[in-house]
Amino acid sequence: MDVIVTPTPRLEGELQALSSKNYTTRYLLVAALAEGTSTIYYPAHSEDSDAMRRCIRDLGAIVDEDEEKIVITGFGRHPKPVDQLDVGNAGAVLRFLMAIAALCPDVTFINRYPDSLGKRPHSDLIETLTAMGVSIDHNDGKLPIRMKGGAPKGGKIQVSGNISSQFLSALLFLTPLLEEDSEIEVLHDLKSKVVVGQTLEVLEQAGIVIHADEDYMRFRVPGGQSYAAKTYSVQGDYPGSAAILAAAAVTESDVIVHRLEVKSKQGERAVVDVLKMMEVPLTHEKGIVHVKGNGKLKAVEFDGDHATDAVLAMVAAAVFAEGTSRFYNVENLRYKECDRITDYLNELRKAGANVEELQAEIIVHGRPEGVEGGVEINAHYDHRVIMALTIVGLRAKQPIRIRDAHHVAKSYPIYFDHLKALGANVEWVED
Repeated sequence: MDVIVTPTPRLEGELQALSSKNYTTRYLLVAALAEGTSTIYYPAHSEDSDAMRRCIRDLGAIVDEDEEKIVITGFGRHPKPVDQLDVGNAGAVLRFLMAIAALCPDVTFINRYPDSLGKRPHSDLIETLTAMGVSIDHNDGKLPIRMKGGAPKGGKIQVSGNISSQFLSALLFLTPLLEEDSEIEVLHDLKSKVVVGQTLEVLEQAGIVIHADEDYMRFRVPGGQSYAAKTYSVQGDYPGSAAILAAAAVTESDVIVHRLEVKSKQGERAVVDVLKMMEVPLTHEKGIVHVKGNGKLKAVEFDGDHATDAVLAMVAAAVFAEGTSRFYNVENLRYKECDRITDYLNELRKAGANVEELQAEIIVHGRPEGVEGGVEINAHYDHRVIMALTIVGLRAKQPIRIRDAHHVAKSYPIYFDHLKALGANVEWVED
């Protein structure tokens, strides 16, 4: 379905931030890898987290859920043999489970989204798992991917980090379960180091010992470990909330978002600091962000690698800032559900934004007077692009129609419900 976003001068109200997708998928996985029963309170509900639920069930975990929590009895280091796994359109889930599927005799990850996840490369992880003794058939590094494993070997392991940190995280979940000790060396540059920090945080909570160099380029992992069954509580989600906060920043607003921890390890927490740098009136205390927007913003420069999943929302805010903004070190945005630099900026231009791209940068020449809008926009099946384009539509002079906006459900199924609750003029329409 499509969404029509009509210019909305004012947003007002209070929201509870959605639970973190990143933490939910990691907690689901470590609970499945434990022998025993774990409880996860306040899990996220999205296509990505649902994909992880579905797949760990297929691999043998027992999953019981009510409105507040999920109770999981894990399969430990012995996943159930399964012919196929369907991760939907969830890249992180695919990559994490490719590592765990190395413990299975023969499993194929199917390709249900050829125009999105089906286009994304996984060659770096495939090369590493192959070197560890797993036989893998693939389509030039892309789905469908068939893995014949059962007995992967530890030892000295190398993995590239310049496309995605998810390859490294996948290995950090697997290697503690192997008989041998492992030493993981990251080749080239490591993108999204903050997200690796989240993985290490969850592993530590699950009783796993990993010795990491300060720069996250080398890890020593003792083998023969077991995941402990634990109780976890999922914190609020900054990547999704970034879009809400940016929407409040570009309008006249009085918006409060709860459950955003001040000291969170989510890199996207930086959206609060960036909006402050843009001189947006806001406070952040005791897990509550309060934005009293006046629609006036100043340009900013920001290293986007620290907050990958909030960059598009910040770029949308910068469209209306006074001056030229620069978001650099963001090349890994090209390897997401779509090319989040070229594809996203092409759609922003349709709406009237003045933006330009370099290989690893997004440059925004702000238009405080607003943009024209009045166009139909292709969101490229990408949830982050959908949310960011909506922000622009709220401040455009004419309505914007966003194609296939239902794909926002990948991470934030009630995004448009939340915007409506704040007074945004958004309307679902049939394709």
